Amino acid sequence: METVSVKFEDNFLVDIEKIMKKHRYSTRTEFIREAIRDKIIDLEKEELLKNIDKLYGSSKRKTTNKELHIAGEKVFKALEKKYNIK
Repeated sequence: METVSVKFEDNFLVDIEKIMKKHRYSTRTEFIREAIRDKIIDLEKEELLKNIDKLYGSSKRKTTNKELHIAGEKVFKALEKKYNIK
């Protein structure tokens, strides 16, 4: 594991400490790691949604509303499973 040094303003650290206590984080490192993991997941979801939006309607095949609905449910379930969305 590599060490990364980050500097924060004092008032920002105070805010971090308040949130940590409220949500029972034991260390700043634990809190910051989880915050970064969450941000990465959010950015990946955003990228996937943009890609899905680009693909929407790009099929040359005639598709019924029912088929689209079923396909959408399958995609959503797969994304839920992959990104642990509930």
